Amino acid sequence: MTSTSADGATAVGRRDAYESLLRRCQTLEPVTVAVAYPCEETALTGVVEAAELRLIAPILVGPPQKICELAREAGLNVENYPIEDASDSRAAAVKAVELVRSARAEALMKGSLHTDELMSAVVSSATGLRTGRRISHAFVMSLPTYPKPLIVTDAAINIAPSLDDKRDICQNAIDLAHSLGRATPKVAILSAVETVTTKIPSTIDAAALCKMVDRGQITGGLLDGPLAMDNAISPEAAKTKGISSPVAGDADILVAPDLEAGNILAKQLTFLARADAAGLVLGARVPIILTSRADNVRTRLASCGVALLVAHARRTGQVGGKPS
Repeated sequence: MTSTSADGATAVGRRDAYESLLRRCQTLEPVTVAVAYPCEETALTGVVEAAELRLIAPILVGPPQKICELAREAGLNVENYPIEDASDSRAAAVKAVELVRSARAEALMKGSLHTDELMSAVVSSATGLRTGRRISHAFVMSLPTYPKPLIVTDAAINIAPSLDDKRDICQNAIDLAHSLGRATPKVAILSAVETVTTKIPSTIDAAALCKMVDRGQITGGLLDGPLAMDNAISPEAAKTKGISSPVAGDADILVAPDLEAGNILAKQLTFLARADAAGLVLGARVPIILTSRADNVRTRLASCGVALLVAHARRTGQVGGKPS
């Protein structure tokens, strides 16, 4: 049955977007995930639900007694999941990263600790998970008013990315889209206008990023920009503006000019357009699942499903621009 939102838009596209993603996961081996400090009911419930669907094989990292007590209170069975002892949230973050570095886990997942605590362990120069690629964040968004999943980046990590940072942000998102089954994703570099002008620096960056594709510095996708938001996602708006482009009106990926714009865009889509937003950190040695206490069950499962697809693509060498 097709449901409708308050404004009359059908929700079939959104439902199909995540359901299709999860169907692709059904034939894959679950990804082993080190879960850092799942010491709050919502966080632990999400882990157990994803494990029961065979999206992940979790290793719980935190105080064993606290995790087991929480599981009993919440009616969750965690007896089949290994628990690595860590006294507090910071120790859990470090231990979870160690599990990845020792190849015991293929992905990392945020439990109930602060994102800064987890990312501090991830970016440590001596013991972290950095690569030659800039780390960035992407939302895989499912909207009732858009016919396919929409990747929005970066809305959580890079505050004022340089041109070089944006190159990596684009490549990370393209590789993610490949993992989700998009052979040649269409990347819209967002700004306030469609023309290049020195008055708006993000338009200069957008033009340079498009030239980087011509020089092989960004691979695996079609880029166009600068594009205003309407021209990136609306064929009618692009046509009205006279923009002839394979990307305009049909974007798979939206690259924001900075974190403020990306964060505002993602939250607008979530709260005004009723989008679901599965979050993942990219550019590290492994995918990193970031969930929020405000996430619903479907979003949590989708985040785990996206991580599984990324891990599978790495196992099979299907990602063209792997982090070095």
